[in-house]
Amino acid sequence: MVGDREKFKQEFIQQFIDSFRNLFGKDIDEGTNGQKFNALIIALRELIVSDWIRTNNDYREKKLKQVYYFSIEFLPGRFLDSYLINLGIRTPVQEALAEMGLNLEELEEEERDVALGSGGLGRLASCFLDSMASCGIAGHGCGIRYKYGLVQQQIIDGNQVELPDRWLATYNAWQFPKRDKALEVRFGGKVYMKNDGGKLGFEYRDYESVMAVPYDVPIVGYGNETVNTMRLWSAEIMPGSDDFQINNRQEYRRAVEYKYSVESLSEVLYPDDSNYQGQVFRLKQQYFFVSAGIQSIVRYYKKKYGCPLEDFDDYIAIHINDTHPTLVIPELMRIFVDEEGLSWDDAWRLVTNAVSYTNHTIMPEAMEKWPVDIMRDLLPRIYQIIVEIDRRIRISLEAAYPGSWDRINSMAVINNGQVHMAHLAVHGSYSVNGVARIHTEILKKDVLRNFYEYCGYKFNNKTNGITHRRWLLNANPGLSSLITEYIGGSWVAHPGDLANLLPCAGAADFLRRLGEVKQDNKQCLAQLIKNKYGLILDTNSIFDVHIKRIHAYKRQLLNALHILHLYNSIRENPSLDIPSRTFLFAGKAAPSYHLAKAIIKFINALAVKINNDTSIDGRIKVCFLENYSVTLAENIVPAAEVSEQISTASKEASGTGNMKMMMNGAVTLGTLDGANIEIREEAGEENFVAFGMTADEVISLNQSREYSAFDTIAADCRLGAIVEQLAGGFLPMSREELMWINNYIYQGNDEFYVLKDFDAYVAAQARTGELYKNRDKWLHMSAMNIAKAGHFSSDRTIHDYTVGIWQVEPRVFAQK
Repeated sequence: MVGDREKFKQEFIQQFIDSFRNLFGKDIDEGTNGQKFNALIIALRELIVSDWIRTNNDYREKKLKQVYYFSIEFLPGRFLDSYLINLGIRTPVQEALAEMGLNLEELEEEERDVALGSGGLGRLASCFLDSMASCGIAGHGCGIRYKYGLVQQQIIDGNQVELPDRWLATYNAWQFPKRDKALEVRFGGKVYMKNDGGKLGFEYRDYESVMAVPYDVPIVGYGNETVNTMRLWSAEIMPGSDDFQINNRQEYRRAVEYKYSVESLSEVLYPDDSNYQGQVFRLKQQYFFVSAGIQSIVRYYKKKYGCPLEDFDDYIAIHINDTHPTLVIPELMRIFVDEEGLSWDDAWRLVTNAVSYTNHTIMPEAMEKWPVDIMRDLLPRIYQIIVEIDRRIRISLEAAYPGSWDRINSMAVINNGQVHMAHLAVHGSYSVNGVARIHTEILKKDVLRNFYEYCGYKFNNKTNGITHRRWLLNANPGLSSLITEYIGGSWVAHPGDLANLLPCAGAADFLRRLGEVKQDNKQCLAQLIKNKYGLILDTNSIFDVHIKRIHAYKRQLLNALHILHLYNSIRENPSLDIPSRTFLFAGKAAPSYHLAKAIIKFINALAVKINNDTSIDGRIKVCFLENYSVTLAENIVPAAEVSEQISTASKEASGTGNMKMMMNGAVTLGTLDGANIEIREEAGEENFVAFGMTADEVISLNQSREYSAFDTIAADCRLGAIVEQLAGGFLPMSREELMWINNYIYQGNDEFYVLKDFDAYVAAQARTGELYKNRDKWLHMSAMNIAKAGHFSSDRTIHDYTVGIWQVEPRVFAQK
């Protein structure tokens, strides 16, 4: 074994040297760290590609059923360390580089996060791809190769400032362009009916063509020589379409504008759709990657599998991640009917047996609706197909509910001049799943109740999960080593084995060392914050962490109001017996979301006020870490002690940040919302700090409309004092910045019940402080959370999808 390891190291050193010289035409000692990083990637590609080719050949030869996971977002973060761990070669590669005088950790810092998402939706999709590969499932991702990420966030004078996230500006050798597999996607134009050999056919004229170029990224499974694919589509002009006769400045400008209009389709995630042009662009972007992906799948199936098209659903499973990719349904119908000559009934059978749909939230932004005129003008043939789907569905609904026109209209695909994408997704799929038990029940009883009563057999729950290999093994090596020392390493492949830690939760020696690991992680994060912001943190204080997209329903505002209350309490009573606290925030606001940006300013204004007040002796510190990313989360999560999961009950479908921090030993302070409920059940009620209204209470209050934010403030002197401070210039915020928060409270009547839950949250924070004072008790709670976190691995979630939805078998590969 020692000889094999040494042989690998020497071969890798030679491969690395050759890669560097071939790339840059010079010796390694003349290169920058960035150049050495790129050479390292090229050297590793040799190992990955051989497994990649073998995996794809295996899928084809054995005709395994394959899953295609369509998502508008993927947020994988950095790949290098994950690849090294999953290949099982991190240590020998680290040693090989050290023999050349190079430091692996320094080279890893050269990698930029792959910026293809904005938050939980994209990170979940990436966890799923990792688990599919690691579980041997033939599962691939389909998305867009955005030129820019959501935003690169900078905090200037406490305000979010958005800069382009040019993540592709540096060489990215993980991506393999496949220009030979490029496809045409069509927009606009006119559709004409024709007689095609006695059958009705359709001809498409005067359309705009866009070329979709695929870039494939390998997804390496853990220890099983399986490499799946994340295929990302980039928009380019079709060959020959830029052959303008450029004889003057006006024609040159027209050529440039045309090129930009095409390439902008894959330029940025979530373009602003607050106006008509933005809506057209966003729908165009969605159809672009859907059409390219579906065309690619059908082409592959026909060429590689050689099976009759009528068997398509036996070999292909297509999963749509929220409503953004719902156009896979009419696009598949278009290909089957128009291009392959299937009857409508046969095509619909294949589509509804191949497509499954996950609903991720009940928030309006994920229950998309598109104006009929936009759909009709941009995608004329797709619109015709949707109209026919709607007509047939209405016939079926009328048979089930004769004369119940209100109900029929509420379940139709087209209603009130809009195409309802969630309705199309339910009707056009064989499975509809929520992502936490309570979320699925809300879908069944409220949001999609009529659909559940009509086709309840489609509905099921698949609680989310995270890949423990990245969020524990990779992000927290100290804790990972401690766990392996006590229970062995089987948990890496079988996360349920973390439950073997349960006896350790009562062992004094284990708890002492667990505390040491947490303290080391807190010191590492404190050093990062000191280096970047010049802020010195008390590492003996509670590290209270709130990291997620900034949104009213996620209630960063509630956290901030409590911080101001706590500050007031210490100022009024300096001898108050409570633990010191460090409040850490991170997250991005959408560029046009003014309330969210005002909340960021509010948090930073609190930081300026509190961090510079020497009278409180550093008992509270507040820090907003800018430009939240996967890599930044990997630094924050291992240090977290309190996990803030305080969304308004019923609004957070699941959450995954709650799982990441639980797995790293944080104690959840949360509402009974989303997966919080299941985390509480797994860890035990005594190891979770719950507060606030339940989902049923929130829904009931929404329906009664009896809530008054003004009355709530009047009844609570603490809130009254805070409101006076906000109005009286107590914090370094302008009147305009405060306007958005005041409008939320008064004009919006506290839509997400921040003030309603304030008293319960203050009490929950007080309980948390009392628990933290008992060090042994707190570490026991931490250990119990870690031991029960295996249930929230995405390996378990993917197993549930595999058995309960896709019905695919894992790949069994004979080792070389």
